Amino acid sequence: MLPSLRRKLEALAERREELERLLADPGVLADNDTFRAYSREFSQLEPVVTALAQEAHALRDLAAAETMRNDPALHNDRDMRALAEEEIASAQTRLSSLDDELALFLVPKDVRDDGNLFLEVRAGTGGDEAAIFAGDLFRMYARYAETQRWKVEIVSTSAGEHGGYKEIIARIEGRGAFSKLKFESGTHRVQRVPATETQGRIHTSAATVAILAEQDDIEDVEIKDADLRVDTFRASGAGGQHVNKTDSAIRITHLPSGIVVESQQERSQHKNRAQAMGFLKAKLLDEQRSAQTRSQAESRRMQVGSGDRSQRIRTYSFPQGRITDHRVEGLTLYDLANVLEGNLDALVDHLTREHQADELARLTETP
Repeated sequence: MLPSLRRKLEALAERREELERLLADPGVLADNDTFRAYSREFSQLEPVVTALAQEAHALRDLAAAETMRNDPALHNDRDMRALAEEEIASAQTRLSSLDDELALFLVPKDVRDDGNLFLEVRAGTGGDEAAIFAGDLFRMYARYAETQRWKVEIVSTSAGEHGGYKEIIARIEGRGAFSKLKFESGTHRVQRVPATETQGRIHTSAATVAILAEQDDIEDVEIKDADLRVDTFRASGAGGQHVNKTDSAIRITHLPSGIVVESQQERSQHKNRAQAMGFLKAKLLDEQRSAQTRSQAESRRMQVGSGDRSQRIRTYSFPQGRITDHRVEGLTLYDLANVLEGNLDALVDHLTREHQADELARLTETP
C-alpha cells in the first residue's frame, strides 16, 4: 500500500480514538443529536480498526515464521522449515487480503447509498418496441427489488399503445437501494425481433433509466412557491374507483427549470402532492450534481453513475442472449434471460468493484 494511503488509514484510526473519548464526554452525552452523530461515525470506523489489528497480528505471525525459517539451529530440520514456509505463505495471503480490504475503507462514502430512490424509465427511440422494452426494464428492476426485499411504489405511469410504458416512475424503498442501482442511469439499448415483425428482422430501440436519490429534508433545495405551477387532474389506471372519480392526481411544473413531475397513485391529493414534491426535489438535486461532476467525468476512464442520459451504457442483444455494459471493458454476460428476470447481482457487483477501483486510483493521485 502506498504511504499516502497508509497515512489516511492511520488518520481514520486516530479519529476513532478521538470519538471514543468524545462519546464519554458529559457534554456530548447530554446532546442527543451530537451523541447519535458521533456514535454513527464511531461504528463506521470500527471495521477499519479491526482490520488494522488483524493486519498487525498477521505481520507478527509473518515475522515469527521468518525467524523460525532462518534459525540456524533448525537448518537441518526439514519438517520445521516446511512448517515455517507454510506459515509464511498463510500470513502473506492474509496480508494481501487485508491490504485490499483496508484500501476499500478509503473509498469516499456516498451519503446517499443507504437511502431510497426514484426510478424513472422512459421509452426512447423505437416507437412501440421502445415502450415494450421500457416495460421489460421496469419489470427487471421490480423483480430485483423483490429479491432484495425492497418496497416498490408506482408514482405515475403512461402506458404504451401496444404494451409497456412510454414512461413509468416508481419509488423504491429499502436499505442500500441507491448504492446498488445508482449505476443504472443512462441509455439502455435492445436488439431483437419484435413480435409484430413478420420478416424476422432485428430492430434496435432504446429506453432511458434515471436513478434519483430520495432526499429526506425538503429544505436542502430551495423551492419557492412562486416557481411552481400546480395542476390537479383525474387519475387514470390503477388506483381504485375513488381515484378515478376525483381530481386527486397532481402535476407540478417547476418554472425555472421546466421540470414537470406527476403523482396519481394515491387517493389523497395531499399525499400525491407530497410524493410529487419529493420527486421534484430529487430531480433538481440530480441536475445540480450532474453539472458539478460533468467536467470531472471527462477525465475519468469510466462514467459510472454520472447520470448522463445521452450515454449508451448497455446493450441487450436477444439474438445472442448477450448483455454488454459499454462502460467497462470486457463486461459481457451471456445470461440475458436470467438478468431480465431480475438477477442483477453479477452486473451490480462488477460495476461496484470497477467504481471502487476507479476511486482508489484517484486516491493514489492525491497527495
